[in-house]
Amino acid sequence: MRKLKNSELDRLNVDEFKQATKTPIIIILDNIRSLNNIGSVFRTSDAFLVEKIYLCGITATPPHNDIRKTALGSTQTVDWEYAENTIDVINKLKSKNVKVISIEQAERATMLNTFQPITQQKYALVFGNEVKGVAQNVVDASDVVIEIPQFGTKHSLNISVSCGVVVWDLFSKITL
Repeated sequence: MRKLKNSELDRLNVDEFKQATKTPIIIILDNIRSLNNIGSVFRTSDAFLVEKIYLCGITATPPHNDIRKTALGSTQTVDWEYAENTIDVINKLKSKNVKVISIEQAERATMLNTFQPITQQKYALVFGNEVKGVAQNVVDASDVVIEIPQFGTKHSLNISVSCGVVVWDLFSKITL
């Protein structure tokens, strides 16, 4: 097997990305501290044609060198907006019939592998702070809480890893 060159990957250019039909997924970052995590979420969002990212609370916004290092240009393709209050974003999206899902470990959470999305539904995925997770008031305001099954000794995954896992899972269930 020969490794492919970047020129052989047949990726969209920026204009094509902007005009492409997006996956019905929105990402909400709830008080993310790490600029590298933010950049990684942008890159994952670009890979799966995520509709938009909301950067809330203390979450930093582009342009920033530490975001740029991991985003690799995806801050120029993926639509994003800053909002001070995560709950305000949730209320706005819910008024537009967007189903809000917090990614968190919680009582009565639905395991990711058993979650069956509705094909015509738009989803907003909330990822929380690296230490505290998704704020409790945000969990309370969510329509669903999804937990990523884990089997080792650690209590959680890095937020950028969690985003990649969940977005890929929903993308594959919605579009494939």
